[in-house]
Amino acid sequence: MSTNKEYKVTINANGSEISIVSKGNEDDYISLTDIAKYKSDESNDVIRNWLRNKDIIEFLGL
Repeated sequence: MSTNKEYKVTINANGSEISIVSKGNEDDYISLTDIAKYKSDESNDVIRNWLRNKDIIEFLGL
């Protein structure tokens, strides 16, 4: 029986705190919202604009 405990850590990158969640042997997740907060206080707008980017749309289509 394998137990995948969830680990949450925070790293500091250029003065911004960025959350990372790891579930043992599964994938790791980095908070896109925390990264967007570095660029602007309106992180939702940053993410919305990022998702409109042609290269991102092509990448997500893969």
